[in-house]
Amino acid sequence: MISMVAGVRLPDAARVAFYHQDFLAKALGSWTQTTMREASSWSISERELMAALVAKWDSCPFCIGAHSAIAIKGMPRETVESAIADYRTARLPSGFVATLVFLEKMTRTPAELSAADAREVLDAGVSRQAFDDAIAVAAIFNIIARYANALDFAIPTPAEFNKSAELLLKRGYGS
Repeated sequence: MISMVAGVRLPDAARVAFYHQDFLAKALGSWTQTTMREASSWSISERELMAALVAKWDSCPFCIGAHSAIAIKGMPRETVESAIADYRTARLPSGFVATLVFLEKMTRTPAELSAADAREVLDAGVSRQAFDDAIAVAAIFNIIARYANALDFAIPTPAEFNKSAELLLKRGYGS
């Protein structure tokens, strides 16, 4: 029914959230909504770009496409695409890049994280609250990207990702 009203087949992530409430949907939806849409010094697009990069580091094409499409709604496509290609050379604020360095290490080699890694983010001018918010984005999307891969989510077309991005911006993540 939702797919008919929306005019597009719901992505597998939404199908799990709407139709399989017993499969972590309520808890995961609530946590994701809080992390991605409640007040933060990071914009929605910045948090969505963080999610897309976590998905890249987790090799999750579904989540890269979904969260890139949302990020593009609030920042230039070129910025998102260059960050996905190599955030270290993309035109991004230094504090954002320092945060991404931390999140990449958190995702790929968490046992190697140290207080010095955290200090580099804070020394780059990122507030403690913004840092905590970014860590929450990485934590939730490390879980989501892995279950998207485990469940082998179908990859929508760019037009379908765009339509889903509009719906997620309007509706949010709560299920």
